[in-house]
Amino acid sequence: MGETTTDARGTASPLWQTTVGADPAFLLARANALSLADATASLEPYGLKVRSYSVLALAVADARPTQRELSEFLRLDPSQIVSLLDDLEQRGWVRREPDPRDRRVNVVVATASGRAACAQAREAVDADQRAHFSVLDDDEFQTLTGLLRRLAGVDQ
Repeated sequence: MGETTTDARGTASPLWQTTVGADPAFLLARANALSLADATASLEPYGLKVRSYSVLALAVADARPTQRELSEFLRLDPSQIVSLLDDLEQRGWVRREPDPRDRRVNVVVATASGRAACAQAREAVDADQRAHFSVLDDDEFQTLTGLLRRLAGVDQ
């Protein structure tokens, strides 16, 4: 157990030899934390963080999500969604419109300036993801994506 292992960031630590270092849930959480840190840094010049970017990107995708759908999909408390939407709305990047299926509910729609901002931020996110996942070849990346979709309950 005195042996050390080097992690993806070049850090040698005997902690990798513990049961935690081999635990899939821990490894998934750590990989997520590293990915989020990189993505947050790439989004910073656009005044966005991963959560606000995700909401904006979903609005740009023309999915016309309700606030409840955003909350459930992103696994965020509804009050967090309201705060994110308030910020994006103040920037003029999204607007809330009554849902034609149920006028008591609002859907989130991207504005033209929101689409432009998202396109610029998307370039940074794409470049970040290419760098972050460069340790995987194309087949490994596709396998990882498929496995994560299954774990997320998408492909069941």
